[in-house]
Amino acid sequence: MKQWPAWLPLRQNLQELSPYGAPQLPAEAVMNTNENPYPPSPALAKAIADRISEVALNLNRYPDRDATVLRSKLAQFINGLSGTECNLNNIWAANGSNEIIQSLFMAFGGGAALGFTPSYSMHPLIAKVTQVQWINGKRRDDFSLDVDSAIAQIQREKPHLTFITTPNNPTGSSVTIGEIEKIAKATSGLLIIDEAYAEFSDEESAVTLIKRYPHVVVIRTMSKAFAFAGVRLGYLVADSAVIDAMFLVRLPYHLSALTQAAAEVALDFKDELLGTVAQLRTDRDRVAAQLTDLGLTVIPSASNFLLFSGFAMPSEQLWRAMLDRGVLIRDVGLLGYLRVTIGNEAENTKFISTLSACLGEK
Repeated sequence: MKQWPAWLPLRQNLQELSPYGAPQLPAEAVMNTNENPYPPSPALAKAIADRISEVALNLNRYPDRDATVLRSKLAQFINGLSGTECNLNNIWAANGSNEIIQSLFMAFGGGAALGFTPSYSMHPLIAKVTQVQWINGKRRDDFSLDVDSAIAQIQREKPHLTFITTPNNPTGSSVTIGEIEKIAKATSGLLIIDEAYAEFSDEESAVTLIKRYPHVVVIRTMSKAFAFAGVRLGYLVADSAVIDAMFLVRLPYHLSALTQAAAEVALDFKDELLGTVAQLRTDRDRVAAQLTDLGLTVIPSASNFLLFSGFAMPSEQLWRAMLDRGVLIRDVGLLGYLRVTIGNEAENTKFISTLSACLGEK
């Protein structure tokens, strides 16, 4: 644990923490942060550059603080995916889904928050930073969510915020829309469905529940399936009352004019950007089968990554052996497990061949 200077009045509950972040290390195959491996096309890059050039002429002015054009385009995108009737009053956009999560804690964190771990590690971390009590809910031993147990935990703890991540990170498992609705019926606080990887799943989105259950809140991102991680654009789909509350805690002009412009153009190219999803899903299943052929156990995944176990050496040792050979994957802190992001064909091939070589070492 870092030793902080005695003169620095850092809050006591933060002194034991380490900054969040996957290692950013040089490697031939970088497969540890669940990015989409396929870059924007030259046509999209040019369209973004042209739009940025237009916006740059007015950078002496603040951006649209309400991001009305972007939010309207996001609403249209969600409606096209899920057959909903959202408008900009049902959408909130921010600097990645992490700012969305932080804003939810800031606005509604007057009581406890509950999440079912292992799940996205930023949920409890942001809770601590915003001084919201976090409760670690329980999953089954195979990391799947027991819905009846989840409901019992929610009703016992009575949290203001309940988080369900589907597909779940780091496991890749998903919760069905029927199961989410069952939980929604039994939840009195906000039920927050984190759908960062939803485009990789066959499950219906929880955005379809919002009209009937206004306490259901859905978090989405353009970082994963949209192959737009470098722009940092997350968004919230919710009842308009939730969106109104976001205005109370947002920082002034929190989305730059450049970010808004780039995201607006990307939404115009949505078919191109989402065109790699089918390929990544096929490759995910292929890599899962190859891991099984190596004698490893793979958690069934509806995302763009795989959590696997069954290797004899300690996780950290195998992680290091892979990195030494040019493949960077993720040690997610689960004993006996490692996680790999699905890459392009060359990266996937190198991952499997390198892993096979590492497992074959005495």
